[in-house]
Amino acid sequence: MRFRLTPRETSFYDMFAASADNIVTGSKLLMELLGADASDRAEIAERMRAAEHAGDDATHAIFHQLNSSFITPFDREDIYNLASSLDDIMDFMEEAVDLVVLYNVEELPKGVEQQIEVLARAADLTAEAMPNLRTMDNLTEYWIEVNRLENQADQIHRKLLAYLFSGKYEAIEVLKLKQIVDVLEEAADAFEHVANTVETIAVKES
Repeated sequence: MRFRLTPRETSFYDMFAASADNIVTGSKLLMELLGADASDRAEIAERMRAAEHAGDDATHAIFHQLNSSFITPFDREDIYNLASSLDDIMDFMEEAVDLVVLYNVEELPKGVEQQIEVLARAADLTAEAMPNLRTMDNLTEYWIEVNRLENQADQIHRKLLAYLFSGKYEAIEVLKLKQIVDVLEEAADAFEHVANTVETIAVKES
């Protein structure tokens, strides 16, 4: 790692870890949604909304610290990009749950559970990786695996779209379900953006 003669603001590491832990909470709520009755989904959506608000608070705390810190652990632009991408993940997951409730979806199409399983795995990997930003150790496998998961998510998404347009569903139902699976795909993309930002930081710090 590059040697520095100046002290660095270290609270960012804890804030990134907290933000990633909150994403794990969101991924668990997505998993919970899969097995929930329609009558229980509104309550899950409320908890997801609270988690999303907690994510917003974590992001704002990072931005506030960034604006008030003279010295940062790595480039300011990378701190901003990492915080924003973590926030995007929570936003997309919350949107997906909210759409399921708002659209009164009775049954999610087969394949959505695979999307959510990929997101849950990416969430766990991201939460495990954030503390390693302190030392920049053991991060290569993280971003490689998240990129692999995003490719897997792309394949699942394409199969879901083919299934939705197979003629099984009415047109209005296709529109509703497509929006949900598209938002879940955007969450997978956001995980990849986080991993790519971490890779950029690690390369700069090496």
